[in-house]
Amino acid sequence: MTDPLRVVAAGDDVVPPSLIAHAVGDELRGRPVELRELTPAADAEDELIEALAGAEVLITRGAPVTERLLDACPDLRLVVVCRGGPVDVDLDAAKRRDVRVCRTPGSEAAATAEYTLGLMLSALRRIPQAHELLTRRGGGWEDAARHAREHGGLELEDLPVGVVGHGTVGSRVARVLCAFGAQVMVYDPYARAEIHGLRVPRLDDLLARSRVLSLHARLAPGAPGLIGARELALLPRGAVVVNTAQGRLLDEEALCDALEDGQVSAAALDAHAREPLPEASRLRRLTDRVVLTPHLGGTSRAVAEKAARTAAQEVGRWVRGQPPAHCLT
Repeated sequence: MTDPLRVVAAGDDVVPPSLIAHAVGDELRGRPVELRELTPAADAEDELIEALAGAEVLITRGAPVTERLLDACPDLRLVVVCRGGPVDVDLDAAKRRDVRVCRTPGSEAAATAEYTLGLMLSALRRIPQAHELLTRRGGGWEDAARHAREHGGLELEDLPVGVVGHGTVGSRVARVLCAFGAQVMVYDPYARAEIHGLRVPRLDDLLARSRVLSLHARLAPGAPGLIGARELALLPRGAVVVNTAQGRLLDEEALCDALEDGQVSAAALDAHAREPLPEASRLRRLTDRVVLTPHLGGTSRAVAEKAARTAAQEVGRWVRGQPPAHCLT
């Protein structure tokens, strides 16, 4: 009789361990599998090491896979991270021990792109502010309507929109913006595939023409930010800025200055330079023109299901002796 494959499903609130376990059970149906489920804290290395005793496979979303853990778990042969990148995984240590590390790219792309469009429309039409004015105590129908008339006049149709970054999220955003009838411009010096919209080779040129700026680039560790005071000054006056990618892409102090003097009329941010957003952040005092959310773009039930399913498929390929689709080591 075949020995059971020992798998640890170390999930979290976004991708629960039960969801991972269910996906693995479906993928390996008919094969004996011993599954252990846990939701470790970010610093619970000892708990994870104990759970991995004798395990060959770890599926995680953010649990730390350190050199110490790898040394303590000699049976571990495969690690699958339910994210687009290997968060908290020591890849060099994994390579030295011949441990395969895989990821689940693209699982958050559709959700983040849809969320981006929602934030963009909210900022353009001041939807959250209208809701707040209508529903607050003492507020009224006319207050909300007046605010919308005075501040929410931009439409996506025929609007010049600059998209910075044409990867899995940016390309989806650009495609949907084209369907809205926006004049889509894209800056991405690394994009080689077909562009949805007009390719603009210089960032400054894109900024000078963009009534809306949507950020989808990814900075390398230690790289400087992309949009600061100089870049914001290049935008047409009254532009709208949207960031659902990385907080450090955008200089938030420079953005607050631009919002206060009217250079930028509105902003929508799901990614922040510091997370959680500090209580003292100037952005909290500008909610009449800023939409703020706590990095929710890639969070949905569908995202969790896609990530768990893709992770389980990587385990299935490994079990069958096939090359992994998204291997990093």
